[in-house]
Amino acid sequence: MPKYETKDIRTLAFVGHGDSGKTSFVDAALFRGGVNSRLGKIEDGTSLSDFDPDERERKHSIDLSVVHTAWKGRELILLDAPGYSDFVGEAISALGAVETAVVCVNAASGVLVNTRKLWDYAGRAGTARFVLCNKMDLENVDWDGLTAAIRESLSDRCRIALAPIGQGPTFKGVVSVLDPPADLPSDLKEKVESLRGELVESVVEVDDAVMERYLNGEQIGPEELDRLLTKAIATGRVVPILACAARLEKGGLEQALDFLARYAPSPLDVPARKAREVKGDAEVERGARGDAPFSAQVFKCLADPFVGRLSYFRVWSGALAADSQVFLPKVGSSERVAKVFRMQGKEQQPTDRVVAGDIAVVAKLENVAISDTLCDAGAPVKFAPLVFPKPMAALAVEPKSRTDEQRIGPSLAKMAESDPLFRVSHDAQTAEIVVHGSSSLHLDIALGRLKRKFDVSVTTHPPKIPYRETIGAKAEGNYKHKKQTGGHGQYGDVYLRIEPAARGTGFEFADEIKGGVIPQQYVPAVEKGVKETMERGVLAGCPVVDIRVAVYFGSYHDVDSSEAAFKIAAREAFKIAFSQARPCLLEPVMNITVTVPTRFMGDLTGFLNTKRGRIVGMDSLGVIQEVKATIPLAEIANFSTELRSMTQGEGSYDVEFSHYDVVPAKIAETIIARARAARSEEKEE
Repeated sequence: MPKYETKDIRTLAFVGHGDSGKTSFVDAALFRGGVNSRLGKIEDGTSLSDFDPDERERKHSIDLSVVHTAWKGRELILLDAPGYSDFVGEAISALGAVETAVVCVNAASGVLVNTRKLWDYAGRAGTARFVLCNKMDLENVDWDGLTAAIRESLSDRCRIALAPIGQGPTFKGVVSVLDPPADLPSDLKEKVESLRGELVESVVEVDDAVMERYLNGEQIGPEELDRLLTKAIATGRVVPILACAARLEKGGLEQALDFLARYAPSPLDVPARKAREVKGDAEVERGARGDAPFSAQVFKCLADPFVGRLSYFRVWSGALAADSQVFLPKVGSSERVAKVFRMQGKEQQPTDRVVAGDIAVVAKLENVAISDTLCDAGAPVKFAPLVFPKPMAALAVEPKSRTDEQRIGPSLAKMAESDPLFRVSHDAQTAEIVVHGSSSLHLDIALGRLKRKFDVSVTTHPPKIPYRETIGAKAEGNYKHKKQTGGHGQYGDVYLRIEPAARGTGFEFADEIKGGVIPQQYVPAVEKGVKETMERGVLAGCPVVDIRVAVYFGSYHDVDSSEAAFKIAAREAFKIAFSQARPCLLEPVMNITVTVPTRFMGDLTGFLNTKRGRIVGMDSLGVIQEVKATIPLAEIANFSTELRSMTQGEGSYDVEFSHYDVVPAKIAETIIARARAARSEEKEE
């Protein structure tokens, strides 16, 4: 049995731009909470939160980790999420499992692009939010400028709750704005009193009756103020700003933990989670109060050949005991859960029971994926799936050996189960296995893990662009296939007419034979010959699309004609007609939305112009600009890397397929020549 109740639990997701001090704060919290006997550090590989070999090598978080510590009567469950946009899927997973997001800001660097993005993701997830300004002891900290930027870039509801005493090299700790000590220097005391007034004014606004009393000069008691502050934070009316330097002995860490434990909402302080009944699809609520039936949602999966399959889940209602059954709505059946664990970094700690608000792990549930619901079979429900951005980068992969070829499919599938932004597809047109990720760095790490964890080696190259071929005019073609080899010969004579069809209509075949010049039993062979040629392509080996083909004349031989002969004749007649019908290449064109700081707008628009992009709209989001454009897929094969370089890592983009369009003639000539050279090399081999 857990030593705590639902009312004592505080779930906190630490998110923010890379190097904002998330992991250092979590490690320091575990040390001060007595979980760790020494202060873990990322730099020397002793972090309890960053334990993966890739994280230790690169000195920053890559995976979401879950740890917990008791703090002054509260059970703090801390989710340490990666800060770089390459691994944003892990942060989104964390935000889907908590009541509170602690948005971390490096006090010297300030609010960066990914800070704003994660702030927005937390808002969409409906979490309460805090802003934690860590590393207050660094050089070049400007506290007043920092807090002004936070209010301007994130929200004007941000209010200072832990104010610093000094900044940079003169930083000496923090002071609680709500409960300041009596012996503050006069200048600091005056400032803290002003900050307290701002905070209290914002807090009392959540209750009209209390606000009226406050405006009439009545003092609001500490207990009532505490209750209202928790409500204000839970509803997003107030966002506390906490200053600290987590690594310093007197850097404000304990005060920050005190504030989080005291005012972050418990599972009982927020609205019940919405779900859908499996039978009937009616909307229902699954709250943490009372003895509601068990329901939980998986927010992270780990498929590892050494650790096994682990499913991390958040309990939204009820309780789950070890050695019990859980119902899986996705497959419509129950599975036995032998053991339940709570995670302390990579360490699995068995527990007899988990309650509403808890975050736990079960092993060996093979039919479970991220976003899946676990629930009571007597009251089956489904939670809405977590929403992740589309992966932007792609690589084609090929196994290096026969052994790798046998392992690559299942291994890539397990990788995709563990990472919401790592996806695998098989391109039927190019016959390639393509892996997709948020960036080239994300894919590099994923493929490194493929080798380290699953012993599968691959070679990579950019995916082939799925060009297509079509025509721009009507044309006719005739071919007579006549061959005498002794005995029965081969004879088939086909006349074809081809014409363009509307974009996206594909292929239409018409039988316009009159007078039986080609017997009906051979017409399907003609269509088959045309289709085979269209699949192989004529110009560059790409499929032919959006074309209408009619067979309207021909001749046959009573003895020598056959389906094979008419198929060959149709293939050649099609090639002849195609070459005379203004053939052209089509390329996929994408809709792209690029978000960059305003200072990079000139570089971005210049880049898009050189890449055949066409800007269709712009929006200003404060100091951020959002540019919408159309651009050929071939021009953005390396865009994630190019954008990162262009914007110093502060830009991001989203892309989706728009349509196919004609490739300019000079570019098409290069593509066709390259394809013909490749075919010649294949024939020589």
